[in-house]
Amino acid sequence: MEWGRSSLAVGSPVSEPGNLYRPPAPTPIGAVPALLRSIFTLDRDLLKLIPDTAYHTKVERFGLSRRGIVLIADPALVRQVMVDEVDAFPKNDLMVNALAPLINDGLFVSSHEVWRRQRNLVEPAFSHIRVQTAFEKMQQAVDTCEDRLTANVRRGEPFNLDRMLAQLTADIVFRTIFSKSLEDNKAAQFFDAWATFQRSVSEIRLSQLILRRAWDTPPQSTAVATSAAVIRQHIDQMVAERTSGTATGFNDICEDILTAKDPDSGDRFGLDEAADQIAVFFIAGHETTASVLTWCFFILSQQPDHVAELRREIEDLKQDGAVTFETVKRLSKTRNAFLEALRLYPPLGFIPRVSLNDTELGGLRIQRGTMVIVSPYILHRHHALWRNPDRFDPTRFERDTENRFTSGAFIPFGLGPRVCVGSSFAMMEATLILARLIDRFEFTSVAPDRVQPVCQLSIRPAEDIQMAASIRTKDLTGTP
Repeated sequence: MEWGRSSLAVGSPVSEPGNLYRPPAPTPIGAVPALLRSIFTLDRDLLKLIPDTAYHTKVERFGLSRRGIVLIADPALVRQVMVDEVDAFPKNDLMVNALAPLINDGLFVSSHEVWRRQRNLVEPAFSHIRVQTAFEKMQQAVDTCEDRLTANVRRGEPFNLDRMLAQLTADIVFRTIFSKSLEDNKAAQFFDAWATFQRSVSEIRLSQLILRRAWDTPPQSTAVATSAAVIRQHIDQMVAERTSGTATGFNDICEDILTAKDPDSGDRFGLDEAADQIAVFFIAGHETTASVLTWCFFILSQQPDHVAELRREIEDLKQDGAVTFETVKRLSKTRNAFLEALRLYPPLGFIPRVSLNDTELGGLRIQRGTMVIVSPYILHRHHALWRNPDRFDPTRFERDTENRFTSGAFIPFGLGPRVCVGSSFAMMEATLILARLIDRFEFTSVAPDRVQPVCQLSIRPAEDIQMAASIRTKDLTGTP
């Protein structure tokens, strides 16, 4: 199968599958067995519904739905949908409806002229997700996390890895949006509501995927509505405090959005619409990075040789014993470990679009209303694009190898005009967190055999990953 440069089968040129770790993932099976397993076991995990053929073909049509569903796994077709004909394939109606209770018609789900207007208005806020501007706030949040984790170690208690990282990344984004830290009591309420929202939305989406026609507007469950209300209450309260307070001179995302003005029309966000955009920044800014970091820390807990290699790099590049901005920019092995976790567990495993017109994709006739699914999860594990696609191999992201990637084969941050503007922020944040916590702590998974991924809004562990930590000997004695 020749797809431009994809015949390079990107990966380590010397690695063999037997020498590489396979992180948790469902073993693909045939389309009919996958469907039967879903029906008879009531297993609604989308990852287990993917037939093995999807990891070998360019485009596949699914016939299990009242609406047409087409899955594309060809970089050229991905570019057609997400770049060349982006207006003909807007955000899918099921995704828009699922996220509406939380962000209404915010930037993440809006389309066409609404999206363009919002994008122009939030443009000034992007300056605050530039890495050098935000780095000090990242460091402060990691300081707080280290203190919290150290106290946990002294109590001798295991902890929920996902929740710990979600609180850390949320704290970073909170500081970037509102110039203040995320308080512990608010964090607990927020994360409980977010977990409920993700789980409830994913259950509804799969049933709607199979049973409903295009552009139906199904009702949301009580669990979705209630959890979304809790999350929005916290965000709306912070926005209201900012607008009703007497303090001025803030230099953050919230201030940029509240004061944004279209240079041509003079248009501004209303208060509710401003809160919608802030909700988008908050949810996208913490959830995506936290989910990938969860997988990265778990994988590294199973790979002590990789951890030792990263620690040598960190030790060599620290400045006066500290992980600085310049240090993080040079931590290539640490960066590559995160990128490989990002490849294996992209936060958005499936990016659904809907065809506004009758058209053609990869030789298939597509009717108006067809759901067109771009799957980073499948692309990143496709056998025509990657060598040893299910194996953890950070060397595939070394600079000389990375330059050989087929365009559109690696899209964890999307592609085209709607590509995630926070990708550099996320990379700097993740590399800093990995370097700081790996340098200070030893991590051990309590029950690694129980860890399996599940597709909710992001690709997450089906069960909470319980992790134990200890402070590294060098931190107690002053020597490595």
